[in-house]
Amino acid sequence: MSNESSNLVQNLEHHECWALLRTVSVGRLAVLADGRPDIFPVNYTVDGGTVVFRTGQGTKLSAASGDSPVAVEADGVDPETGLAWSVVIKGTAALVKSTEEVLETSSLYLFPWQAGRKDAFVRITPDTVTGRRFKVTDPMTWWTQISRSGRSAQE
Repeated sequence: MSNESSNLVQNLEHHECWALLRTVSVGRLAVLADGRPDIFPVNYTVDGGTVVFRTGQGTKLSAASGDSPVAVEADGVDPETGLAWSVVIKGTAALVKSTEEVLETSSLYLFPWQAGRKDAFVRITPDTVTGRRFKVTDPMTWWTQISRSGRSAQE
């Protein structure tokens, strides 16, 4: 890549976004909770044209169970090429309720990292799926002495 082309951001096609989402299992779920934005790491899986995660009682479940607008972001870096990617899904979250859907969803390869009861399955149906790919910049191009100014002497 030339220096000029290495600074370009490539918008990803719809199928590329879904393919990349299948390569990782952790993303960030953005919700509105009590009228304020909040964000949580979630283990997810792609199921057809949707994203599914498991959760227990709490803010994520409350905010994501009433056909609420949500966003999910996942990203990654190819260490060999230095190309990073980021995909964002914006859509509606709904609790998986019907017995047939719960049985189908419980067979998905979906294992939360955090311990505790995670009996609820939430399915996110996207309105939009967008993604981009870009070259990771060498830290020496943006690191300066000022970058260290906020650190204490013990660090």
